[in-house]
Amino acid sequence: MSATFGGRTGRQGKLSQWLLGRRTKEAAADDGGRETLLLAAAAAGLPLAPAAHPADGYRCSCDRVGCPTPARHPVSFAWQTQSTTDRAQIERWARHQPQANFITATGMVHDVLDVPLAAGREAMERLLGSGIEIGPVAESDDGRMLFFTLTRGTPEDEDEWWPCELDCHPETMDEHPGLRWHCRGSYVLVPPARLPGVDGRQVRWVRGPEHPLPDPLSLLEALTDACARHGGAETGRHGTAWPLHH
Repeated sequence: MSATFGGRTGRQGKLSQWLLGRRTKEAAADDGGRETLLLAAAAAGLPLAPAAHPADGYRCSCDRVGCPTPARHPVSFAWQTQSTTDRAQIERWARHQPQANFITATGMVHDVLDVPLAAGREAMERLLGSGIEIGPVAESDDGRMLFFTLTRGTPEDEDEWWPCELDCHPETMDEHPGLRWHCRGSYVLVPPARLPGVDGRQVRWVRGPEHPLPDPLSLLEALTDACARHGGAETGRHGTAWPLHH
């Protein structure tokens, strides 16, 4: 008969020790402070949900053949209701899914103005030089810059707004190379996130979530001007989910 340790058999105790050692190694390997950064985003009010991650270089961890957005989409179809800022839930997800990326659902607390990297850097320099608070900003190694802003909210008249999927649905964003306004019905990867490829591409914070979220309209002119200078972002319905009333 196996010896008993603290109410567990020797085999159970060894299994528990192995699991504890594995989780400790996974946490130690998290040299980028993944869980800390995720919890900081949640503490700033950004609702999070688990997302897919890269597999074998360029593949997606999901089972979908020819996934159009590898490692960039939620793992659950219920991501909008699943998204949360609850610390305990995010800790459970992060520890039990150590490879997972995370998305943040837009249009609840925050929106994201998503622009080409060169345009974003130019606009950020211009805005900061003018003393305008720009809030959290992330860079993606696939050539985009993400400006996190307050959401415009939910108007009394729903017809005054176009839902995001009419303009920059996450699976059709390649059609919109200019400015993309992620609002209701959309999401973006939240740092730290890994992108497909063999060169260690990532999504990382340039300015962290501790910065207050600004009104999107305070950034919009500088971003659209910069996009126009860097390849012609189109205004109106093409590439931007514009509110009908500014």
